[in-house]
Amino acid sequence: MRSQPAPNALHSVSDPFAQQRVLKQIRDAALSDEELGGKNGGAAPRTVISESWRRSLATGVDPDDYLPPVVYDDDELDDVRTSHPLHAVLPPLRELLVSIADEAQHITILTDADGTILWREGPSGLCRLADPVGLHEGTRWAESAIGTNAMGTALATDAPVQIYSAEHLVRTYHSWTCAAAPIHDPDTGRVLGAIDISGRLDTLHPAMVSLVNATAQVAENHLRLRMQDSDERLRRRNLPRLERLGGEPGALLTTSGRVIAASPLGTFPHRVAVEPGTDRVDLDGREALLEPLSGGYLLRMPRKEGKTIPARPARPTLQLSFLGTAPEAQLDGRSVPLTLRRAEILALLALHPDGLTADQLALHLYGDAGNPTTVRAEVHRLRSELGDALLAKPYRLAADVDADFLRVRDALATGDLTTAASIATAPLLARSESPTIRAEREQRTVALRTAVLDSGDPEALWALSEGEPGRDDIEVFEHLTRVLRAGDPRRPVADARLAWLLDSDDDG
Repeated sequence: MRSQPAPNALHSVSDPFAQQRVLKQIRDAALSDEELGGKNGGAAPRTVISESWRRSLATGVDPDDYLPPVVYDDDELDDVRTSHPLHAVLPPLRELLVSIADEAQHITILTDADGTILWREGPSGLCRLADPVGLHEGTRWAESAIGTNAMGTALATDAPVQIYSAEHLVRTYHSWTCAAAPIHDPDTGRVLGAIDISGRLDTLHPAMVSLVNATAQVAENHLRLRMQDSDERLRRRNLPRLERLGGEPGALLTTSGRVIAASPLGTFPHRVAVEPGTDRVDLDGREALLEPLSGGYLLRMPRKEGKTIPARPARPTLQLSFLGTAPEAQLDGRSVPLTLRRAEILALLALHPDGLTADQLALHLYGDAGNPTTVRAEVHRLRSELGDALLAKPYRLAADVDADFLRVRDALATGDLTTAASIATAPLLARSESPTIRAEREQRTVALRTAVLDSGDPEALWALSEGEPGRDDIEVFEHLTRVLRAGDPRRPVADARLAWLLDSDDDG
């Protein structure tokens, strides 16, 4: 069964121009209501839209008369582009999107983390229509600059999003529809920018949000491979320096402070906070010396009074099984009592390994209505179970996390679709209403389904069909009956299941 969006007027109208009229009515009614649709009695905007409208209006964006500000002039753009990390991913992005965009009359856009358009490509006729409304290089499309739009809202929510017609806050863009997804730095996890596809109202397909999300993952994988190559070069050049320390604890660090080699193993954390210009680092109360290298640092801890610094204790292992009916957690083999809220907190911290403040956790858990005080109380109770494996300021997991949903993400990123589908037998924390977990759950489900169907791999398709929601997905079984060879014992099972699903669909 295909993933179904939340019911609202957007999905009840097939004609794009009729849809535009419905969305305009919703927008006008919602903007006349102090609670953005809470009291007007009619159809309400999608939650992601109403929340974006609130943020945009709070910054002073005028819904009826606004254009994005120009941040960079043409003569500044070349230098800005060349120095930006996403410059390296332009070739694979062009290969994936530009030909599709040209044929379908769409514009492909790449922004920086502030929502400023650095690259734009598309059919010349469509670009001429985009120029007067500011949809061109050098303009900033953050929500605070131009209101609700796919680029700005994807960056604000750190999630893929599609914005249809009058879901744009500013009236100027009601004849446009766009889809965008954020791109992250695989080293630090920070957002580098967004990939966007924009088109006129009657040209953009709803599946575009899946396409931009997949493209963002391709960009991140490309950056990850470049990072791994850079790490290996740094190791090869400087391992002799580490070996010459003669037993003195030391490590090789990237410029961001990530440890890529250490002697002895287990002495140092995964990442060291490095301040530019300093030659010393505090590690748990002990002073370490920092020597600059080409592309990184050598970190060493000199002996004191003939004594060596003891190896850092092994980190605990936290196992999270959240793709099932009842979430389970184990810390070094010991079962950790969980409520749904505690499971949500652990999932969010696993998804954000650098940590979250109480305010950030509240936003991820409850949206704008979140209360940091409630979150602090819940985390305090969770820390009584996890001890030193859960740290504060910010809240973060000081453990090696083995989570089923992270294994699905990693398998998808490497193209191991059979493994991903075999693990993802159920949605992530299916009862969770956390906005971030809902988005993660829905995006991974769609991304996995799309990748498996596109692959045509019988093993991946079979694995997907054995889990939820694949077991009720007609298209999955249609694919299976085409790719499973005669004589394969799974073929009659797939044929029978497809017949049953089709019969049930007709009855419905």
